[in-house]
Amino acid sequence: MVDYTEGGGYQYHVGTKPGDVGKYVFLPGDPKRCQKIAAYFANPKLVADSREFVTYTGTLDGVPVSVTSTGIGGPSASIALEELANCGADTFIRVGTCGGMDLSVRGGDLVIATGAVRMEGTSREYAPIEYPAIPDAVVTNALVMSAMKLGMPFHVGVVQCKDAFYGQHQPEKHPVGYELMNKWDAWVKLGCLASEMESAALFIVGAYRRVRVGTILLAVANQEREKAGLENKQVHDTDAAIRTAIEAVRRLIREDAGK
Repeated sequence: MVDYTEGGGYQYHVGTKPGDVGKYVFLPGDPKRCQKIAAYFANPKLVADSREFVTYTGTLDGVPVSVTSTGIGGPSASIALEELANCGADTFIRVGTCGGMDLSVRGGDLVIATGAVRMEGTSREYAPIEYPAIPDAVVTNALVMSAMKLGMPFHVGVVQCKDAFYGQHQPEKHPVGYELMNKWDAWVKLGCLASEMESAALFIVGAYRRVRVGTILLAVANQEREKAGLENKQVHDTDAAIRTAIEAVRRLIREDAGK
């Protein structure tokens, strides 16, 4: 592969090099969320700020950990995971937001993914569509146990991933709206909990790179509840998802140390 840094020794997009990041990395989409997550670290330091990728590194319980933003969607998320894995990271937790699909998911609830519908394009350049997008079981279990310990309202199940935000919210305006609406109806009937944009790509790239990946999401609102005439409050504060992910990494640190 061409070295686009021309011998710089750092990763071309995220701007990090080996030694800059910890084994455990939190992956929010929004760069502004990085500082909020890093506030839970001891001695956090900004180590890179390149494009949509902002990285802080500090420690949790004495172990180096990092947070790197991925931007929106599978392409940039896959770049972040590839380049962070090149720097030595091997455990990733996506900390993001989603829109609820199942009527049980309310704004403010957390969603922990056990799989992702691959209705996006990035993962198809890594694996045939028959290959499932599933997270690491150990990371997922740590997220579930942490949500229970903290008393968070949460759901565990499959999420749907897509590339077009407005294809979800205004499908009737799109030339292929008939296809979008038919597939959405199928995902709802199959019990998909929520819709988002990154987990399918992260799970597939994680499988390819042999690293552990999990996802925890804040449900901002639920358009299906809105359609059904049910209460549909909006919640934008991601702190519950962040706290749960922090607790999960602490649990993983203890479990890994005991092996």
